[in-house]
Amino acid sequence: MSASVPARPPSGTGARLLVHLPFAAVLLLVALAGLRIAMYHWREGAVLIGGALLVAAVFRAALTTAQAGMLVIRGRVVDIASYAGLGLVILFLALTITGGPLR
Repeated sequence: MSASVPARPPSGTGARLLVHLPFAAVLLLVALAGLRIAMYHWREGAVLIGGALLVAAVFRAALTTAQAGMLVIRGRVVDIASYAGLGLVILFLALTITGGPLR
């Protein structure tokens, strides 16, 4: 058995900053969701959180381990399944609860 060597992040300051863009995009969506929830539009906020998790799943599937940055938690398959599964559950709950602004 050979131990796997983690992928090295790209070198250079600009490349190191680009590694954080996918996580920053997901975090921005979650911040917008928090704003909508604070404005008493909790269903829209929940939809945004579910969407942010689905975006994280797409980023994790499309990018290499080195490019995905802080979206990497476990293995690729586990990360994608976790992000997508939780995102779909949150979207399902937010869209099936009756009443509220998304009728």
